[in-house]
Amino acid sequence: MHRQFAVLVLFGVALARPEGCPVVAVDVVGVVHPITVEIIDRALHQANQQNAAAVLIRLNTAGGMPDSARQIIEKILASPVPVVTYVTPSTAAASSAGFIVLEGGDVAAMAPGTHAGAAHPFVIPQMDSVMRKKLENDAAASLRAVVAKRGRNVELAEKAVFESQSFTDQEALDSKLIDLLAGDERELLARLDGREILRFDGQRQVLHLAGARVIPYDKTLRENLLSRITDPNLALMLLILGGLGIYAEFASPGLIFPGVAGAILLLLGLTAIALLPINWVGAALMLLALVLFALEAKITSHGILGTGGAVAMVLGATLLVDSPVPEMRIRTLVAVSVGLPFALITMFLTGLAVRARRNRVVTGGEGMIGQIGVAAGPLSPNGKVFVHGEYWDAVTATPVSDGAPVRVTGRERLTLLVQPLSPQTGG
Repeated sequence: MHRQFAVLVLFGVALARPEGCPVVAVDVVGVVHPITVEIIDRALHQANQQNAAAVLIRLNTAGGMPDSARQIIEKILASPVPVVTYVTPSTAAASSAGFIVLEGGDVAAMAPGTHAGAAHPFVIPQMDSVMRKKLENDAAASLRAVVAKRGRNVELAEKAVFESQSFTDQEALDSKLIDLLAGDERELLARLDGREILRFDGQRQVLHLAGARVIPYDKTLRENLLSRITDPNLALMLLILGGLGIYAEFASPGLIFPGVAGAILLLLGLTAIALLPINWVGAALMLLALVLFALEAKITSHGILGTGGAVAMVLGATLLVDSPVPEMRIRTLVAVSVGLPFALITMFLTGLAVRARRNRVVTGGEGMIGQIGVAAGPLSPNGKVFVHGEYWDAVTATPVSDGAPVRVTGRERLTLLVQPLSPQTGG
C-alpha cells in the first residue's frame, strides 16, 4: 500500500515538473515574408497546445518585408508561451527584418561568430526627404517600443535603423542588445534554466529549460511548398515555363500534357509573385515583351520587334520584384538565362502558328478547291468528275466533254463546282 502510494506521488511529481515541458523550435531561414508569419503563428499555437516551456526561434536571415516582421512581433508579444530568439549557427545573421524579430523575443541570444542589425527601412530613390524621415521615425518608434520594454539598449537599436549599423555577437552582448551568448541550443537552454524574465504584459515568469526536449516544428505541405516557391528566381521560372506550356497547348491542341502542366506551373508562379512586393513597371515590361513577340511574327521588322521584346523581357524580369533585400530580388543572370530562351521559343512558336494559318488548306472539303480532275462523262451542266482518286457529282456553267480536264472552283455539300481548264464544247 505504501509502495503504491509512493509510486503515485513520484509519478505526480514527474508530471508537475516544469522541466518535462518541451521546447518547440522553429527556423526562420532566408527571406522573411507572409509565409514566415504563418509558420511562426502555427508554431506558437502548437507550443501553447502542447504546454511547451518555451518557443525557440532560430534566426538566419538577411531580412525581408518589414510588414511581415511587424506581424511576427505581434504574434510573439501575444504568445502565452515565452519566446527565445536565437541567431544560429556561427556565421549566421539577423539583419534588417531579422533584427526586428531578434529584439522581439522575451530572451534574445546569439551564437559566437554571428551578427545582427542594419534595420534601416527601404526607401525609393525618388522619395522626398520628409517622407524618408517619416519612414525612418516610424520604423525606429516601432522597434524602440519593443526594445525598451525588454530592457535593452534603445539608443543602439535606433542606430540600426537610422544608420544601418550592424553588431557582432560580442558587441551586441556588451551593448545590451541581446541577453546572452550560447554556443549551441543545449548550452542556451541550460543557461536559461531558472532565469526570471519579464513578459511584455508585465508579468514575471521563471524559465525551466534544463534538459528540455526540443521538438522541431513540422511545416505543413502548404507551408513547405510556398516557402520554396517564394524565391523570386524560382517564381519567375514557374511563370515562364507555365506560359510556354499553355502556349504550346494552344499552338498544338490535343497535346493535353503541356496545357495541364503549364496551367499548374503558371498558377504556382502567380501565387508566389502575389506574396512578393511587385514593381508594376517590371510587370508592364513583361507584358510589352509578349506583345512585341506576337507582332514580330506578323510584321516584317527584320528582328527589331523581337529584339525589343527580348530586352523588355529581361528588364521586366529584373525589375519585377521590388525589394531592398538582394535575396528577394531576381538576379540579372537568372533574368537573362530565362528571358532570352523564352523570347526565342515564343517567337519561333508564334511564327510557326502564323505560317500555318497562311498556308492553303489541303485537307477536307476546302482542300478540294483548286484541284485538277477529269470529266467522267459529259457535263452539261451536271455529271460526274474524277478528282483525287474519287468520283464526285459535279456541275459546271460551261459544258464539258467526256475525259476533259476540269478545275474545282467550289463545293456545295457533296457536289463540286467545276470549270474546264480550256474552252470546251459539249458533245
